[in-house]
Amino acid sequence: MHWLNEALNYLNNTKMYGMRMDLKDVVEIIIIAFLVYYILAWMKATRAWLLLKGMIVIGVFLLLAFMTGMTTIVWLAQNVLGFAVTALIVVMQPELRHALENLGRRNFLSGVFFADVARREQELFSEKTINEITKACVEMGKVKTGALIVIEQKESLKEYERTGIEVDGIVTSQLLINIFEHNTPLHDGAVIIRENRVTSATCYLPLSDNLGLSKELGTRHRAGVGISECTDSLTIIVSEETGRISVAYCGELERLSNEEQLKNRLQAILNSKNLEEKNSGKHKLRGRRRNEKKDIS
Repeated sequence: MHWLNEALNYLNNTKMYGMRMDLKDVVEIIIIAFLVYYILAWMKATRAWLLLKGMIVIGVFLLLAFMTGMTTIVWLAQNVLGFAVTALIVVMQPELRHALENLGRRNFLSGVFFADVARREQELFSEKTINEITKACVEMGKVKTGALIVIEQKESLKEYERTGIEVDGIVTSQLLINIFEHNTPLHDGAVIIRENRVTSATCYLPLSDNLGLSKELGTRHRAGVGISECTDSLTIIVSEETGRISVAYCGELERLSNEEQLKNRLQAILNSKNLEEKNSGKHKLRGRRRNEKKDIS
């Protein structure tokens, strides 16, 4: 294979220049790769991923400033760097603590060997899930049962899941209705849905500070708007007073007038996920074809 020939050539060149790789070097490479993977996997599941993107943007800006001779900006960056590292540790303290806690958990190795990734590939946000969520919200609206359902998209909601009780059940209308039924242990708080599963219930969400929201809105609606301001999630709110269904997305609250509108909103999530899967499949197919052509040549 093409990549194997390149690797053998590299090893031969290192021997020619007096560089030798022994077992210790191979072990070091494996350990470093393992640590890099685990750090990236941890960052992907927390707000640190967004922070990393921001740091990359700042890094590119500073690199351009250095290349163009902007000495004042470079001097300021060098003097602020020490304080920035301390501030970063303070800001990311909850995520860092949770990452250290994960090191002692039993399912640590299973996460390393892509068990979570394989599970997510098997459990996609399906049409059945859309119908079940819609049916549950409509039924709860008829009897004025308050509900707060958060649907995860690209940004992880694991830090909010930790504030609730783990459920890990397939999404069904009966399950959602039973959770939000009055005087039940799980009815207070939010339900978080990832793919086709209800991951947690009774979760606490941040309240919105938006002064433009109506004073008539209660805590449930403000929590729905609050989580939509912090993440890219889609939140469904069923009013306990009126039974009306609302959707919070990107910090905006939209009141829905019928079942069809809710289904269309959820359908938009399904279509976006399917589009991403098709695009990723095309990229993989193109990559395989390119590798095949290289091997043939």
